[in-house]
Amino acid sequence: MSSSSSEGAGPRYDVLIVGGGSAGAVLAARLSEDPQRRVLLLEAGPAYPPDGYPDKVADSDVVGGFTGHDWGYMTEPGVIGRPVAAFRGKVLGGSSAVNGGAAVRALPADFARWADRGLGGWTFEEVLPDYRTLENTPSGEDRWHGRSGPLPVRQLGYDELTPVQQAFIDAAAANGIVKTSDVNGASPEGAAAFTKNVVDGIRINTGMAYLDSGVRRRPNLEIRGDVLVDRVAFTGSRATGVVLADGTVVQAAEVVLSAGTYGSAALLLRSGVGPSADLQALGIPVVADLPVGKSLVDQLFYYVAYAARPELIGAVAPAVGSLVWTASSHADPGELDLHLIAQHTFDPSQSPTGAGFVIAVGMMHPSSTGTLTLAGRDPDLAPRIDLNMLATAEDRARLIEGIRLARRIAATSPLAEIIDNELSPGATATSDADLEGAVKATIESYGHPIASAPMGPDDDPRAVVDRLGNVRGLTGLRVVDASILPDPISAAPNLTVIMAAEHIARLAY
Repeated sequence: MSSSSSEGAGPRYDVLIVGGGSAGAVLAARLSEDPQRRVLLLEAGPAYPPDGYPDKVADSDVVGGFTGHDWGYMTEPGVIGRPVAAFRGKVLGGSSAVNGGAAVRALPADFARWADRGLGGWTFEEVLPDYRTLENTPSGEDRWHGRSGPLPVRQLGYDELTPVQQAFIDAAAANGIVKTSDVNGASPEGAAAFTKNVVDGIRINTGMAYLDSGVRRRPNLEIRGDVLVDRVAFTGSRATGVVLADGTVVQAAEVVLSAGTYGSAALLLRSGVGPSADLQALGIPVVADLPVGKSLVDQLFYYVAYAARPELIGAVAPAVGSLVWTASSHADPGELDLHLIAQHTFDPSQSPTGAGFVIAVGMMHPSSTGTLTLAGRDPDLAPRIDLNMLATAEDRARLIEGIRLARRIAATSPLAEIIDNELSPGATATSDADLEGAVKATIESYGHPIASAPMGPDDDPRAVVDRLGNVRGLTGLRVVDASILPDPISAAPNLTVIMAAEHIARLAY
């Protein structure tokens, strides 16, 4: 089956999916279960075989740009006055192939907020079956968990953690933070070993889990790697396929954008779907005037860094292993808006003892909203990403509260006994002003951007797509990935993005 054609000629696909990441790989697998449906998946990065991913991609302790499979995006300087890396995976499996492997669900309160916006069909009770469908885990209670899904989800045991991570959990408990055994069960709040889609140190991305060798042999599924898509092709308001960066037209009855929060929004804009004034300024004909890129938001990450006692040199795997999931004083009922993670994503040469770690403070519910716009019409140009980090006083206060909690845990036995000293922000940074300055100097993206094309009801002025990802006012065009999540959730979004693809595949096809 040929995968390209000129206008008006050649084969047509029933569904063409742009992007083979956390959502796109799921859709390709699920939609091609129907042998009568012809599915084409286009991925901008390499399409490795399921058992042929390079070590840097497969190794769960290598993340982000260190995998060598990143888009290389940087943000605008924004409020903090400097750009930060905006890591996104460029490989079959997408960002599920380069992230920390956390497999943690959103909370019922997160979906209740979506319902309060008028978004139907996405309550926790309505999506729990899809969380269970994706999951293959031996842990937890049957009513919460799936046993036979494509994605292996494994609960780390306490004995699998590093000495630092064990001491972190115990010190948190000494501060009154309960230990929990299942962050995806009835009692997620507390201190726990991480739940991860990692098996024997291998990060099982969606390109491995959903697009296994059996799925890839389906005659009605074609997967092409190293293909950059320029834009969606339209006849009037109907999507008819895509135009590749080399000018090739690929025709399809339906186009699904699963290129991620940055990629899908940029594709929509290049296709003439977005704010009309912005498109006209770039000479892009307007197909649909929609607020693409106007509600972008990302969770934030700050590293409280410590030098550890030298006897801990080398005890660094798993790199990410233990979590405190809790609520700040700013959290709404049911929210858990702080992640504290003891992790070994730390260059030991920066420690005078040769050993060290960080307590990464994740602020999960930022109120600061950014934008994504185009720098130009060329698909090789990175979009302009302004996360507008720390623009609100509430965001700064939440993060500082998280830093103070991290410090209290670090000052508590047994963690205190294995710490030599605090490297960052450092013992002299004690006031809120000191901490705010330190945060602005070194804050990073958590790598969880969402909402560049959010779901919403017909009367939601922010909404770009409906509850099943259909783009407003257009036919044959859908978006299914993190860009459609309408606001931040209390967890890393990867598992929820996989769930969303399962949910839409179940309801829409």
